[in-house]
Amino acid sequence: MTRSTRSKTPYRVLVVDDHAAARESVADVLRHAGYTVKGLGSPMEALPCLEQEAFDLVITDLQMPGMDGLEFIREIRSRRLTTQVLMITAHATISSAVEAMRHGAFDYLEKPFNVVQLEELVANAIKRGSLIAPEAITDNGASLMADSLLGMIGDSPVMCELRSRIQQIAPTEETVLICGESGTGKELVARAVHALSRRTAGELVSLNCPALSPQLTESELFGHRRGAFTGADDDRIGRFELAQGGTILLDEISEIDLSLQSKLLRVLQEKTYERVGCSESVQADVRVIASTNRDLQTEIAAGNFRQDLYYRLAVVPIVMPALRDRGDDVQLLADFFLAHAAERLGRQPCQLEDDARQLFTQYDWPGNVRELENIITRACVLNHGSPIDAAELRPWLEQPEEMGGNAAEPAELPVGTSLEEMERKMIVATLEHFDGHRVRTAEALGIGVRTLSGKLRSYGYAPRAKSFAEVPSMFRKPDRQNVPQPAAAFAGSGDQAAVRGDKKIA
Repeated sequence: MTRSTRSKTPYRVLVVDDHAAARESVADVLRHAGYTVKGLGSPMEALPCLEQEAFDLVITDLQMPGMDGLEFIREIRSRRLTTQVLMITAHATISSAVEAMRHGAFDYLEKPFNVVQLEELVANAIKRGSLIAPEAITDNGASLMADSLLGMIGDSPVMCELRSRIQQIAPTEETVLICGESGTGKELVARAVHALSRRTAGELVSLNCPALSPQLTESELFGHRRGAFTGADDDRIGRFELAQGGTILLDEISEIDLSLQSKLLRVLQEKTYERVGCSESVQADVRVIASTNRDLQTEIAAGNFRQDLYYRLAVVPIVMPALRDRGDDVQLLADFFLAHAAERLGRQPCQLEDDARQLFTQYDWPGNVRELENIITRACVLNHGSPIDAAELRPWLEQPEEMGGNAAEPAELPVGTSLEEMERKMIVATLEHFDGHRVRTAEALGIGVRTLSGKLRSYGYAPRAKSFAEVPSMFRKPDRQNVPQPAAAFAGSGDQAAVRGDKKIA
C-alpha cells in the first residue's frame, strides 16, 4: 500500500510515553510528515483506545510505570491487534531489543535519534503493516485482500496460526525451514517471510535444488572462477552472492548431494564460503530459508541427509497445512482462482454449482492448492458460459479407486520379466499417470527427483520429455554414473532465479 493507492485519509499513529515532552516531540515530527497522531501517557490508556480505533502504528517507550513497553507489546499481540509497533527508549539493551522484536515489534530506536531516522522507521513499519493488512482494519473484506497480496487465502484456524507464525518469524534473522506437501504454498510463505523482514530491500534469490547435478549446484550456490571445471569459460556469480543483504530460498533442500551438504553447513555456521576453484573466503550476509516436501528425520535415518545440517536449518520450522486440513478455505481459494482466471482470460468470472462446491469439500486434494488452481483454470478455459458442475470436474480429479486399479497393473507382466524392466515400466506408467510431472511422480514412487531424472536418462528419454513411449533398448543410455554430464545440458534450465542471476551479471 502506498499513499497513492490508499484513500486520502493520512496514516494514523499512536504515541505512548509517560513523559509528555518526549511524547509531544515525536508527535510533532510525525504531524509535520503528514501523519495523523494521537498521544497517550500510558499503556493502560492506550489499550482501550486501540480496541476502539484503528491505528497503523504504535510508538511506545520501554520504561513506563504500571505496564512497561514489553508488557504492552505482549498485550497488543495477545488481543490480536494488527497494528505495527515501534519501540523508542533511552534505556536500550540488547536483551530488551531482542525481546521486543520477538513479540512482534517492527524495530527498536534508541534515544537520542534524529528526525530522519524516526521518519524512515515509521515509513518502513507502515509499509510492512500494509503488506499484512492493506485496507486495514476497518474493511470487512480486508482479510481476503491482505491474504491475496501474500498469496495466502483462507481464514481456517491453521491458516490464522500460519500467518501469526510468519509475522513472528519474519522480523528476525533466523534460518527458516518450511516443510509440507507439494502444492501447499511453501514458496509463497518464503516470499512473505522475506517481504515482511528487514531485508525486504534486498533480493530474494531461489534455487531449485533437484534441477542440477551436484557440481553445477555447487557452482550455482557459491559461484566459480574461470577454468574451475570443464565448461567454466568465465567467472560466475553464485546465488549466495546475488542474495547478499537479502534472502536465499533453497527449494527442496533434501535433494542436495551429501558432499555439498557439508559445505552448506559451513555457510550456516561460519557465514563464509569459497567460490569453486578459489581459496578466498567470502562473507555471506544472507538469510537462509529452506523448503522440503520430505520428512527430513526419515531422510536422516536413511543416511540421505546430515543431522547437523538439519538442526542448523530447523531453527524456526514452519509446517504447511495440507488443503484437506483447511476446511472451507477450499471455497475461498476456488473463488479467488475463478476471479484470477477471469482476469487473465478477459471474461466474466465463471460460477460454481453447489454440487461442484460439495465435491471440492469432499475431495482429498493430494496435489493441494496447486491442484485446485489447475482444475479451476482448466474449467474456466473450457467453459462455454454455463455454471461449472460436479459432472464436469469429477473426471479431472484423482479417484482413489482408479489409482488403486492402476497399482495392480504390474501383476500382468509376463513371468520372467527382470526387476530392472519392472522398475522401468512402473516409473513410466507413473509418469504417464501424472502427465509427465516429475516432482509428483517422484513423490508417488518414494524417490528423489534427481534419482528419477537419472533413471529416465538411462532409459533414453530427453531431459524434458512429456511423452514416454517405448524406447528401444539399443538406444537406452547406460547408468548415469558412467555418463559425463556436460554443463551445456543445463544451459536451458527453467530455474527463474538462474535467469535473473545471468541478467545481473550482464
